[in-house]
Amino acid sequence: MGWPGIVLLGAAVGLAGWWFHPLRRASRACIWVALLVGVLGAAFANLAGNVTGLFHDGDTLEWPVCTAVALIAVAVTVGLFSRR
Repeated sequence: MGWPGIVLLGAAVGLAGWWFHPLRRASRACIWVALLVGVLGAAFANLAGNVTGLFHDGDTLEWPVCTAVALIAVAVTVGLFSRR
């Protein structure tokens, strides 16, 4: 997938995760925070998968793992920044 794909995937997941989160309106996390966390989550998952040998660049397992980690990171971040 390469690093441009990781950045694009993380940004798309960050935007979608921020948009569909139920606490989005009550959250102090703006869209830029969600985009950054999505990119960082996807990059971390890619690095961790390569280091542990779970997958290598371009493997089929790389896409769902990076997407899931980025989505979880965005959901937790937006949830933690919510005003309750």
